[in-house]
Amino acid sequence: MLVLGVESSCDETGVALYDSAYGLLAHALYSQIAMHNAYGGVVPELASRDHIRRVLPLTRQVLAESGRTLADIDGIAYTQGPGLAGALLVGAGMARALAFALNIPAVGVHHLEGHMLSPLISDTPPEFPFVALLVSGGHTQLMRVSGVGRYTLLGETLDDAAGEAFDKTAQLLGLGYPGGPALSALAATGDAQRFSLPRPMLNSGDFDFSFSGLKTAVLTLVRKVGLGEAADIAAAFQRAAVEVLVSKSLAACAHSGATRLVVAGGVGANAHLRERLTRDAAARGISVFYPRLEFCTDNGAMIAYAGAQRLVSQQNSPPAQADLTFAVKPRWELATLDAV
Repeated sequence: MLVLGVESSCDETGVALYDSAYGLLAHALYSQIAMHNAYGGVVPELASRDHIRRVLPLTRQVLAESGRTLADIDGIAYTQGPGLAGALLVGAGMARALAFALNIPAVGVHHLEGHMLSPLISDTPPEFPFVALLVSGGHTQLMRVSGVGRYTLLGETLDDAAGEAFDKTAQLLGLGYPGGPALSALAATGDAQRFSLPRPMLNSGDFDFSFSGLKTAVLTLVRKVGLGEAADIAAAFQRAAVEVLVSKSLAACAHSGATRLVVAGGVGANAHLRERLTRDAAARGISVFYPRLEFCTDNGAMIAYAGAQRLVSQQNSPPAQADLTFAVKPRWELATLDAV
């Protein structure tokens, strides 16, 4: 089955073609970072308007690169939520209209499911079951994954997510938006042991997270020592955040009896997290799987893949009656998804 995937949940427009028999054929991505940087964060209305400008040209690009045509597509997957309502509507509207015109099925995909399954696109995908650490945007969650759509929430953040903490700390250090990658680069030049920062909920005995206190501790430290020590502050923050993520993830694996751990989402690209987690997991007999770096941030490939799994499972079902109505879900709990 050849599936077109469309991602438009926030500030990146992604389109991809995934073939259930041959794998990923082509993908394209347009990032709005430069546009939103002037405002210090994502402006929803601007994001939506830019998705409108980009989604069709990107679709044409992916078709051209793959050597396929619209007539070859068997189904369309689009991000239905969570995300910015206006941005979601752009991708959903385009996908549903195109599916109706081609008389093929369309399926809405949960954005976090796409992230969580993205390591399965690689040449060495993990087998089910596994524990997944989701560190994407405003989400930090630990899930037990028994199969597609079979997810059990183990723990989640009670306030700021890890990605939010990275971005907000970067702003405190004058690094602009988005700050995560810039903070990590600065941290690589600093002394992580010079300043001591808290590890919130490190010993809470559960799998929940909290990063707002760590961010506040950085604010207090910046006011005390100034931005002249920014590199050391960045290194200390990164070390503290990574220590919590690693400790909770490995504890969740021990609790679940899992020997495989998947890390997905933007923070999953952090080099220090990958190094520390891979090392500590190996010492416990746990294999860690990451998406390709280009698939850590939002992308159409993960939506095409997740959608393909659901569309393939529906192939033997009676065809649904054509329906032009659709809805997006700006808020959507991952654990409520149906199993495949």
